[in-house]
Amino acid sequence: MGIIEGRYGPNILITSLDKVFNWGRAKSIWPVTFGIACCAIEMMCTAASRFDLDRFGIFMRPTPRQADCMIVAGTVTAKMAERLRRLYDQMPEPKWVISMGSCANSGGPYWQYGYHVVKGVDQVVPVDVYVPGCPPHPEALLDAFIQLQAKIDRETLAKQTA
Repeated sequence: MGIIEGRYGPNILITSLDKVFNWGRAKSIWPVTFGIACCAIEMMCTAASRFDLDRFGIFMRPTPRQADCMIVAGTVTAKMAERLRRLYDQMPEPKWVISMGSCANSGGPYWQYGYHVVKGVDQVVPVDVYVPGCPPHPEALLDAFIQLQAKIDRETLAKQTA
């Protein structure tokens, strides 16, 4: 704003389209839930009344076509990875992914002896925010949403259209 700040009076707001669009996107995240294991219980707890994601403008969606964020909570197996990718591809752009828990982040305790476990969901879909823990607390998922909102605020339209 700098030079033109206060130049047009108190009721005129000067900003860029990037800031307006990013403000709208960051304050209305609609995640599709992909709860596979015990981390899904913590994800549901985060959406319940004590932590209340609604106050952040975050509403869980049952279908990927209405969602712009995917929360992967739990152990991703080789069979499930194909379905996870299909749901991710059905989501409209721009889209973001939160990997929740040790199993989704790196395969958890199963990666060493299980040939069926994917060694991190980032091998299937691009991940924007990782939530550590086994299982992570609801506060950790809230923090992940706050980090995702900050990341969305920094994006530009030129990057999204290219």
